Amino acid sequence: MVGHVDHGKTTLVRALSGEWADRHSEEIKRGISIRLGYADVTFRKCPACEEPGCYTVEEFCKHCGSRTEELRSVSFVDSPGHEALMATMLSGAAIMDGAVLLIAASEPCPQPQTKEHLMALNLIGIKKIVIAQNKIDLVSRAEALQHYRQIKEFVRGTGAENSPIVPISAQQSANLDILIQCIEQEIPTPSRPADKPPIMHIARSFDVNKPGTPIKNLKGGVIGGSLLQGRLREGDRLEIRPGRVATAGGKEAGGKEKETWQPIETEISSIIAGGERVKEVTPGGLIGVGTKLDPSLTIEDSLVGQCVGTLGSLPPTRNELRIEFHLLDRVVGVAKEEGIQAIKLGEKVMLSVGTAITMGEVKRVTKARETVDVKLSRPICAENGARVAIGRKIGARWHLIGSGRIL
Repeated sequence: MVGHVDHGKTTLVRALSGEWADRHSEEIKRGISIRLGYADVTFRKCPACEEPGCYTVEEFCKHCGSRTEELRSVSFVDSPGHEALMATMLSGAAIMDGAVLLIAASEPCPQPQTKEHLMALNLIGIKKIVIAQNKIDLVSRAEALQHYRQIKEFVRGTGAENSPIVPISAQQSANLDILIQCIEQEIPTPSRPADKPPIMHIARSFDVNKPGTPIKNLKGGVIGGSLLQGRLREGDRLEIRPGRVATAGGKEAGGKEKETWQPIETEISSIIAGGERVKEVTPGGLIGVGTKLDPSLTIEDSLVGQCVGTLGSLPPTRNELRIEFHLLDRVVGVAKEEGIQAIKLGEKVMLSVGTAITMGEVKRVTKARETVDVKLSRPICAENGARVAIGRKIGARWHLIGSGRIL
C-alpha cells in the first residue's frame, strides 16, 4: 500500500484484513504510519454468484450466503506516505510483488508523495500496480469523474499507465470486491525457486518479551520479512549479514576507532506464516522467524536491512559499491519541481538496496559509462545486479534522483 499521507492506506488494510497496521504508540497518537505495518489477508470467491461482487475476504457470501472458496493468501505492507519517511517506504516496496497505489478523490491529483511513490515503484522494478481511487464517498459523481481524468493524465507514460483504476471507499468498505478482483488479475503470484539456498531480507525485528519477564521465560529475538528463494525450517542454522559492529583495535585517521562487521549466527526456534506456526516455509508472503538471538540484538528494528540465509550461502558484505546509474529528469515529491544536477565527487547520497538504507560518499564518477563508486557509511549485503535507488538531500529532505544496479 503506497500513496500520499492520509490517503487511506492503513484504513484500507484494516477494511480488508480487520487489522489496524499502525501499532506503535507514536503512530496511534499522530495518526500516521511511521514504520512498516503488516497484515495477512485471504482472498475468497463465491462459487454460486455471478461476477461482479463475488470476490470477498468473508467466509460466507453476503449476497447468497454460500460458503466462499479460498483463492490465495496475500500479505500487505502498509508503507508510510510522509515525505520524511520515504526510505521506510522503499524498504517495504523492495520485498513486494506488486503495489496498490491509493489516491484520495478528495484532493487534486497528483499530490507530492503520490508522484514520488509511483516513481519509486518504477525505480525498484515494481510494474504490477492497481490504483485505488479512495474516498469517493466524500465527493460528487462529477467530481469523482474529473478526478479520474486527473489520475489518467498523471499516470500517462509511467509504469502504471495501463493499470486499472478502482473507485472505492475504504472507510465504508465500498467496491472492495472489485478491488480484490483487480488485484487477483493484475498481481498474480510469481514463481519463486524453492530449491536454491534461502535468502530473506529483514524488514522488521522485535523483542517480544514484556518488561519484567523472568530470565528463564525470555524468548529469543524475532526477525520478519519475505523469503525470496529457498526454504526455511525449524532448527536451521542461520547467518545474518552484515551482522553486528565490533571494534577492531587501532584507530583510523582522525582518531576514530576502527570498526569491523561480523556476521551473526543463530538457530530458528519457530516460524510464523499467515498468523500460524509452521515447521517449514517457502517463498511468498511475510513471515516471522523466532530465533535464539539475544533479544537486545533485534529490539527496535535494529536488524532491518540485513540479509538472512544458511551458513555460507549469502551474497558478500560490501563496504563500497560500483553502481551503473541513471538519473531522473526532474526531482519529484517537492512543491516546485526542478532539474537534477549531475552526481559530484565527494557528494553524500542515500542508497536503498533491498530493505537496506545506507549513506555513502561518492569517490569516483565515470560519465562515459554512467558509473559511480560510493564508499558506504554502513555496509550492506548484496549481490551483483541488485537494484539501487539513489537519493539526494534537497533542502531538509531526502528525495529520489535516480536508480541503478550494482556492478
